[in-house]
Amino acid sequence: MVQDSISAGGTVSQNAIKQLNNIFSKYHIATGLAILFHVIGFTGIMFGNRDYFISTTPFNLLLMFVLLLWTQPDKNKWFWLFVAACFAVGVAVEIIGVNTAALFGYYHYETALGLQVKNVPLLIGVNWFIIIYCSGIAVHSLLTKIINTLPEDAPKTATTLRALSVIVDGATLAVVFDWLMEPVAVKLNYWKWEGDGSIPVYNYVCWFAVSIVLLALFHYSNFGKRNKFAVNLLLIQVMFFLLLRTFMK
Repeated sequence: MVQDSISAGGTVSQNAIKQLNNIFSKYHIATGLAILFHVIGFTGIMFGNRDYFISTTPFNLLLMFVLLLWTQPDKNKWFWLFVAACFAVGVAVEIIGVNTAALFGYYHYETALGLQVKNVPLLIGVNWFIIIYCSGIAVHSLLTKIINTLPEDAPKTATTLRALSVIVDGATLAVVFDWLMEPVAVKLNYWKWEGDGSIPVYNYVCWFAVSIVLLALFHYSNFGKRNKFAVNLLLIQVMFFLLLRTFMK
């Protein structure tokens, strides 16, 4: 009887631990932190010391970057290659854009995003990774869910069609996110557009072209592409910029 009680107690403890692990998984912890910091940032920008909260942007970007790395389930060499490529390509195209206007249009960065190289903050490479990675994961997850709901006797999705969906739809999602973010970033003095300050269509054309290249690398790189937090972070940031775009003067 005593042994049975001990066994039963051990089973209950194991079940309780499993339930706690489910509740406090890394995805839940990361999502909770992302919500907390974005709510604080939104509240501070809208109702507090705007300049101070703008100055904390580098910390927030780096925190989201670390949380994405932490929640990525398969950090092999292909994943790190993708991270490095996003950072390097992101910084490189911005350097070309800022210094020649050959990409994106005529614009310049302010000092809010921290240390700069060739007039471009290094954190912009981190921002490119976050947007491309989250967009790719979101489209890949949605496509996988749709395919899994199809009947077993349904025609199989062609490999090429699936690749095009992830790459093109992911790039479209990245451009839509940039469209949502641009006016807010200008108001927060992250960067400025020359002339009358309007955002050129050419900016979005270049965003789409660069995103296509990076999302092709995302799709064909052999690493796990299931990260619930990446989808959650994309939704959190969409809501963050949508609210600021709507209500910020």
